[in-house]
Amino acid sequence: MERKQYQLGDIVQMKKPHPCGTNEMEIIRLGMDIRIKCVGCKHSVLVPRAKFESKLKKVLRSSEEPSSDAQK
Repeated sequence: MERKQYQLGDIVQMKKPHPCGTNEMEIIRLGMDIRIKCVGCKHSVLVPRAKFESKLKKVLRSSEEPSSDAQK
């Protein structure tokens, strides 16, 4: 099974919904721990990377970073 690719600013869907009712989260910090923010109520949670990867269902919207070729 291949690992899911995600980056800063992506909107991801988690397996279980947040208590406010939505299961869409935005990635706002990457490192050993990952901070995600609920799209519905703006509550943020710090989750260990291993737990985040096991609870991640799919990436809904990827943050598009401008490529270096477009800046030339």
